[in-house]
Amino acid sequence: MSTLFEKIIAREIPAQIEYEDAQCIVIHDIDPQAPTHFLVIPKQVIPRVADAQPEDAALMGHLLLTAASVAKSLKLQGGFRVVVNNGVDGGETVPHMHVHVLGGRAMVWPPG
Repeated sequence: MSTLFEKIIAREIPAQIEYEDAQCIVIHDIDPQAPTHFLVIPKQVIPRVADAQPEDAALMGHLLLTAASVAKSLKLQGGFRVVVNNGVDGGETVPHMHVHVLGGRAMVWPPG
């Protein structure tokens, strides 16, 4: 069974795509928690960050570099937050590892 993100990558479900390359796709979150809220999703399915393997290191780094690049293109020069949820208690709702990037307002700490 395909995850929601696999269906978006396959263009079976529409999404507002901000960026895409051979390794990942960047979409705007459908329930944004900040004025700017996008997801960086690897095309390779890794269920959650805790399931990443040493051979995934380059991909994991690419996701963060892509997050920073897209944040810059969206003019989040005042700062942004990067979040990766892991497991039910961590707020994970889709079993396909992804990076949330939130910006466009001041973030508070602790986050929740």
